[in-house]
Amino acid sequence: MTGNRVAIVTGGARGIGAATAVRLAREGFAVAVLDLDEAACAGTVRAIAEAGGTALAAGVDVADAGRVTAAVERVAAELGPPVVLVNNAGITRDNLLFKMSEDDWDSVMSVHLRGAFLMTRAVQAHMTKAGWGRVVNLSSVSALGNRGQANYSAAKAGLQGFTKTLAIELGKFGVTANAIAPGFIATEMTAATAARVGADFEVFKAAAAEQIPVRRVGEPEDIAGVVAFLVSDDASFVSGQVLYVAGGPRD
Repeated sequence: MTGNRVAIVTGGARGIGAATAVRLAREGFAVAVLDLDEAACAGTVRAIAEAGGTALAAGVDVADAGRVTAAVERVAAELGPPVVLVNNAGITRDNLLFKMSEDDWDSVMSVHLRGAFLMTRAVQAHMTKAGWGRVVNLSSVSALGNRGQANYSAAKAGLQGFTKTLAIELGKFGVTANAIAPGFIATEMTAATAARVGADFEVFKAAAAEQIPVRRVGEPEDIAGVVAFLVSDDASFVSGQVLYVAGGPRD
């Protein structure tokens, strides 16, 4: 890999996105850290800079086409043409189907699916021009179905179909597309889930670990390491795949 390649990570302020941004910077990428609140990205950017890397923060609503275009143009102007895109931005609005509002459904679809579509459409022009690119979409084991997550599960399953189609359409331009489906990862999002059901987070994690073959929950760095592989030259013949990173086998 040449040292001047530029990566964009959405949802990069915290959790999996932050760990991925830091890891890609360590791999030699200049990294654009995107999140809804630009100020929230400061910690990630600072961690990259302190380690000797290059990064910038940009605030963007990934479901807003105009703002997506503007953010990608800014990245291209300030860091260089982006050739790696990690579509990690996501939200949850969990509820059982009969309690789920239309807004609960639409907001989750908008961020996960519309957001990934808009970001990829904007970035692919730089990838195809360069003749090299990597798209990594963050799916979830919830794509297999999960009680109380009809919206999130549908969105994450949709990202898998989106990924496979990208691989077919963009392959001839030297661009690969793959998806990662994490299992239980200890993040603010899973902590919020524990709080929602009235559970202590440490107890919640311990209970989850008992159901995982490797007997621990995942950390954001576990996912960041897989992203690093998928965007590397070593993974140039890996495309259209969904890799479940869940501490054990999943369908």
